[in-house]
Amino acid sequence: MSSEPISEPDPTGLVIFVGQDRAGHWLVQDSRRTLEGRFISYAAAMHYAQAERDIYHASVEVAAMPLTPLVSFAPVGRDERALPRAA
Repeated sequence: MSSEPISEPDPTGLVIFVGQDRAGHWLVQDSRRTLEGRFISYAAAMHYAQAERDIYHASVEVAAMPLTPLVSFAPVGRDERALPRAA
């Protein structure tokens, strides 16, 4: 029995998507909608997605449709507080 870590993604598991939203921002999101990262380029987004893939044994796919941000890009108004899940 090998003690090597499993590096192949689980085919029924998590999918990490790399894509842009309708405004052109590069996003990385997972299929469970628990992960989101925003990046300045496709290369930066893909680098992050590949690192997360290794951690979660997920697969990485380029999104065929625009992604919808989980956390808004809009500035917080004076009478609002930042979302609790925003980093």
